Amino acid sequence: MLLDGKVALVYGGGGAVGGAAARGFAREGASVFLAGRSLAPAERVAAAIRESGGTAEAFEVDALDESAVQGFVDDVARRAGRIDISFNLIGVGDVQKPLTELTVDEFLAPITNTMRTQFLTTRAAARHMAARGSGVVLAFGGSGPQTEPGLGGFKVSLDALEGLRRQWACELGSSGIRVVTLKTGGVPESLPPDFEGRAELTELLTEPTLLGRAATLTDVGEVAAFVASDRARTMTSATVNISCGALADP
Repeated sequence: MLLDGKVALVYGGGGAVGGAAARGFAREGASVFLAGRSLAPAERVAAAIRESGGTAEAFEVDALDESAVQGFVDDVARRAGRIDISFNLIGVGDVQKPLTELTVDEFLAPITNTMRTQFLTTRAAARHMAARGSGVVLAFGGSGPQTEPGLGGFKVSLDALEGLRRQWACELGSSGIRVVTLKTGGVPESLPPDFEGRAELTELLTEPTLLGRAATLTDVGEVAAFVASDRARTMTSATVNISCGALADP
């Protein structure tokens, strides 16, 4: 297995994409610790992983709270003996409307939340990873020239995330820690079945792809597991594009 013996932290593990990453890590042998602001969704994912023969636990953690994040990471490191992977996939409270219709707080919320949570979770994990001389930090979203009207501060937050990713990769590389972003261009499968306009949004996300299909949740989990594995040990300060061609790399 690609991740046999590894310990993975997944923030937002109760969500569709976070759950997919957690399942992908577990399938490849990692012990997965899921963190969620609400415990019940993360516990459902953890239970499903255990039922499939994997190892997973769920915890209630506010990934915007400094003491909560540090306490969670320190506790896992103490119990498991190591931290190998940290993947932050929490929602960032974005309001998607034209910029002229946003309040300042609505615009800044996803930018501030993204920077705060990604900084906190990466810093907490890196302190343990550096002591071992290895580790992988994954981010989700990706930047690039493409955008659409009405995204509010969300796309700006993704651009900021890439700047932070590059800085972390630069500073953590000497400690053997890799930092990589996955970008998909949207995962229609992650939309709830009762989501208003689900069919239209699925078509919107699929139409610009070159393969005639968008990434699935399984795709996300499998690519995340590979990137987190030692087979991708030369990969850092990079974006892995799994958008099926919807997002052109610059």
